[in-house]
Formats: sequence, C-alpha cells, structure tokens
Amino acid sequence: MNKEKSCVEVVAAVIKSCDKYLCVQRGVTKFPYTSFKFEFPGGKVEGNESLQEALEREIREELECAIEVDELLLTVDHSYPDFNIRMHCFLCSASDKKFTLNEHINARWLTPQEMIDLDWAEADKPIVRLLTK
Repeated sequence: MNKEKSCVEVVAAVIKSCDKYLCVQRGVTKFPYTSFKFEFPGGKVEGNESLQEALEREIREELECAIEVDELLLTVDHSYPDFNIRMHCFLCSASDKKFTLNEHINARWLTPQEMIDLDWAEADKPIVRLLTK
C-alpha cells in the first residue's frame, strides 16, 4: 500500500553574530536519519501563526532567548523517508548570545567555512551551501 507522506511546514533561524552563525546539534530523535545531526534551530508552524511568530516562539522554547527575525534567506523543500518538509529559513540576530539548550545536545558559533565539516540534517544543507558561497 502506497501511503502519502505528510508535509510539515517549519521555520529555521539562521542566527548571526559578527561573522558567525549558531549551529545546534540534535540528540536522539524518533527518525534515525535526523539523530545527532546539526541544524539551524526552529520548528513547526502551529495554527494561525505567522512564520515570524512561529520562529520567535520556537527559539524561546528551544533556546530561551529572544531573536530579531530579519529577511527570508530561502525556503527549502525536502523529502525525508517518512515525511516531507517545507522549511522557511530566516536570517536572524540575537541581542544576547546567552541561551539554554532545551532540545539540543550541542551548540557552536561557527563561520560558514567552519560549518562545512559538520554532519548536517539533509534539509539544512542548502542553507550551509548558500552561506558558504
């Protein structure tokens, strides 16, 4: 039986401070192909939230910090084995570089060149490619 995969709409914060960006690492997830991968923080858009509202909420929940959402960098459509994702990626800034990791096991501030060596979630790779151009 061919089951249609669900499509999840998510937002991601590409948080920049000076010449570095915040890269966070997931722990174990219910999907093995995303476990321990690096990503840009964010999450699902809920209900009638705007993309900006969803991103601000997700960053408060995941990192306990406030961000300024700037321009849309790109939208990534990616198909994982169990679901499809449409990820709206925004360039953001944070007035404070202090945060708490509530959903991730590691975080690093890296230049685009330093990001290349990390093991990224597939949907986040187009962002890394864009930043390293």
